[in-house]
Amino acid sequence: MDGARNTAHDGDQTREDERAVLEAPDINRALTRIAHEILERAKGPENLLLLGIPTRGTILARRLADRIEQVEGRAVAFGSLDVTMYRDDLRLKPARALGRTDLPPEGVDGRIVILVDDVLYSGRTVRAALDALNDLGRPTAVRLAVLVDRGHRELPIRADHVGKNLPTSRAETVRVCLWETDQRDAVLLRGGH
Repeated sequence: MDGARNTAHDGDQTREDERAVLEAPDINRALTRIAHEILERAKGPENLLLLGIPTRGTILARRLADRIEQVEGRAVAFGSLDVTMYRDDLRLKPARALGRTDLPPEGVDGRIVILVDDVLYSGRTVRAALDALNDLGRPTAVRLAVLVDRGHRELPIRADHVGKNLPTSRAETVRVCLWETDQRDAVLLRGGH
């Protein structure tokens, strides 16, 4: 999760001050498009490794891997990359549980790594992911896929693959709900009125 983006996750309840900007069909279409874009840019699934940033980025990486397998008829490697210890806000926020880094046995060397996250906001989570990845090896290339880009970058980071550009104010919050954790697929926007 990108730091300071205020994404609260509390099940499938939609608060009365939230509105859905993406529903399940929209998310499915966005992920299918992103999977095709990844394949086109990489010129096929060879050497691809999708690494999700826990928690929802990992779920999205698995979904993208499934779509790529449906298109190509062969599995693509995926895993998760915990960035907790690489974050620059550890001293500013309460202690958080460590996530899990789960890499395929081949590692990251020589791979085209696609970092996958749910929301891109300040860019600080992605910076932490790049630092974590640097400690794991040397990929051929690193690209970024996000479901939602809400703007407000604090670092010079841009997503290569975006499900939806969602201009927001800093007062607004974006909440991504995925079936695996929230029993609903939706992107909800709250506040800023």
